Amino acid sequence: MTVINRRTLIAAFAAAPALSTLGAAVGSTPASAAADLYPSNTALYANPTVVEGVDYGRRYRRHLVDDQSPQGRTPFVRTTVIAPHGGGIEGGTSELCLAIAGYHPADLAPAPAAGPTHDFWMFEGLRSSNNSELHVTSTHCDDGVARAMCAGSRNVLSLHGCTAAQAGLEAGAQAVLVGGLNPTFRQYLMEEFAAAGIRAVTASGEEEIAGISPENICNRSLLGMGAQLEMTTELRAAMFAPGKNTRTERAANTLPLFWAYATAVRTAIQRLEATQPIL
Repeated sequence: MTVINRRTLIAAFAAAPALSTLGAAVGSTPASAAADLYPSNTALYANPTVVEGVDYGRRYRRHLVDDQSPQGRTPFVRTTVIAPHGGGIEGGTSELCLAIAGYHPADLAPAPAAGPTHDFWMFEGLRSSNNSELHVTSTHCDDGVARAMCAGSRNVLSLHGCTAAQAGLEAGAQAVLVGGLNPTFRQYLMEEFAAAGIRAVTASGEEEIAGISPENICNRSLLGMGAQLEMTTELRAAMFAPGKNTRTERAANTLPLFWAYATAVRTAIQRLEATQPIL
């Protein structure tokens, strides 16, 4: 009988080929990485005029994995949820990151109380204006904690915001574009959004929208593939109470659409994890 240990299995997952062909074209895409002021998170952090806690913040949670029993088995970390452009950069993505990870964005109480919870990481713009200067494209995200967490997770879900025009959709469209290199994850997300009555489009084309580069932070998982969600401005705005869609007020003023969206994504994650053996 052949015995496969955990290290061998992880190596096999990491070596698995990633699919790079997505579905129907969605048209124009956001500005290229060349438009970013900073070529990487490292470069941004090195700027002495940009202060952590004032201009930007980083939040993350890694849950304890403690397996000391030779009889029992504790599952390895399966999923990490990230928001690389949270806070005032791409509004609403921080709050969704927390909710999808299983925490209420207002007070970090488990939501739902019975769980499950997932690891999360986010980079947030904290300025009152000009937060777009802090945008670092996902293929250049080299934050050490983000990379370590993604590399130690089987699945990564990355949350982003875009305009309807950048998504190639009609003006005012409330929609989410589903990208990334994990075809099963994409399929489950599309199905759960449809069941929730949320318009979802399969993303393709340029990296910024489709998330098809292996260098994209969403694809830096144990499997070498993940999922990326690009939400239009109008969809994100509809998730929060009118007049409360600000960085300081969003978390406490979520609407039913916000929770329907988070639940749809959490269900997709649950379905995906159910197909994956414990490492």
